[in-house]
Amino acid sequence: MNELNEFLSFLQQQWPAAYDAWTQLLGWFDGQVWLLLAALVLVGALVVDTVQRVIIGQIHRRWCVRHPWLDAFVGGANPPLSLAIWFSALIYVLMVTLSALNIYTDGFHALISVKNSVLTLLLGWYVIRVVGRLEGYLKEVADQDPRFDRTLVEALAKVIRLTAVVITGLIVLSAFGVNVTGLLAFGGAGGLVVGLAAKDMISNLFGGLTIYLDRPFVVGDWIRSPDKDIEGTVEHIGWRRTVIRRFNKNPLYVPNGLFTNIVVENPSRMSHRRIYEKFGVRYGDQDKVAKITADIRQMLQNHPDIDQTQTIIVNFNTFADSSLECFVYCFTRTTVWVEYHQVKEAVLLQIADIVVAHGAEMAFPSQSVYFETPLQLDNRMA
Repeated sequence: MNELNEFLSFLQQQWPAAYDAWTQLLGWFDGQVWLLLAALVLVGALVVDTVQRVIIGQIHRRWCVRHPWLDAFVGGANPPLSLAIWFSALIYVLMVTLSALNIYTDGFHALISVKNSVLTLLLGWYVIRVVGRLEGYLKEVADQDPRFDRTLVEALAKVIRLTAVVITGLIVLSAFGVNVTGLLAFGGAGGLVVGLAAKDMISNLFGGLTIYLDRPFVVGDWIRSPDKDIEGTVEHIGWRRTVIRRFNKNPLYVPNGLFTNIVVENPSRMSHRRIYEKFGVRYGDQDKVAKITADIRQMLQNHPDIDQTQTIIVNFNTFADSSLECFVYCFTRTTVWVEYHQVKEAVLLQIADIVVAHGAEMAFPSQSVYFETPLQLDNRMA
């Protein structure tokens, strides 16, 4: 109250009109200074909150529409800032009331610690809101611009949020007198025990970090592993596990630690799809094989859906049990699964047409039986 008396004396000397207004207001509250101060603080909080909402609204309308990333910082500030204004005002009103009633005056330092802790939590909440809004904006950019990686955006957002939570928690603990240095030292000593007890969880966390950093696959990729029965489309990459949707539409939940110990194939990143097929011609059409393979080779070299910069091979391969076996080896331009099969179907049908055009036939498994002496057929069977 001494500070208030000094201020009123200064106000009376420098601004008599303001001092008269104060005296009039004090009369309205029956001379209860603490009640007048509480009312002024609440009115001031209302004015400040209204002004900040107007300013944020103006900034949003003028700049955030043209710069969506700016909305993450501006739009994320409104709720935390309003709560900070009102909570600070309520703490001050509570302190003025307790001081006027002369109760719990020794606990003001605790109220100040609570206020600082809540303001720190609100700051952490603001950072998390900004990160969440930026993450949403950058994901939209990543869907349109291949230079941005959606999975990397998610990883950075999670790291920043985790960092904000940890730093906020440490500041709050420090505000209540907790020895943060000792806590960190205990955490270092107990980390070994916790690590041994939760080694699988830690392995999954580091596995998730490896996926985010190395990016062997991202959300939407088709992956499979020759070491495990894992194949499908990646739906979600978390810190502990990755969700894969099998082609039969069943979800598969894979611990991230497993990916550090197995081979992962990512067909989604293939540059071409390969056609590698074998076909057999009858032994009776041996004189036509060379012409057939030459025409098939020419057909593939002129085919618009076959990549001419890749290897094209059409050759007689081996003497099979029932056929003269040939093989076709080439690559399609498309990597789309449905389009690939359409191209493959067209190629195989053209191969069949070429074989027929040369008067030959495709071979099928057959067996010839020879007898040392001719068989004598019954006349009735002949």
